[in-house]
Amino acid sequence: MPIPKGRYRHFKGQLYEVLEVARHSETEEWFVVYRQLYGDGGVWIRPLAMFCDILERNGRTVARFTPEDDHPC
Repeated sequence: MPIPKGRYRHFKGQLYEVLEVARHSETEEWFVVYRQLYGDGGVWIRPLAMFCDILERNGRTVARFTPEDDHPC
């Protein structure tokens, strides 16, 4: 299921805004279109599954992106 638009925090601390969730025309894979809320405000895409990944970092389990609002990834 696609995620809601809104602000998300990357596990390294930077803030991003999810602009849209889109489907690939050939594979039907979901992608997240998001904008960094720092620097040049670049726009990026990432597969939804990767956006919602749970990672192991420094012996801890962390979400790659955590919503700033009260909704799950």
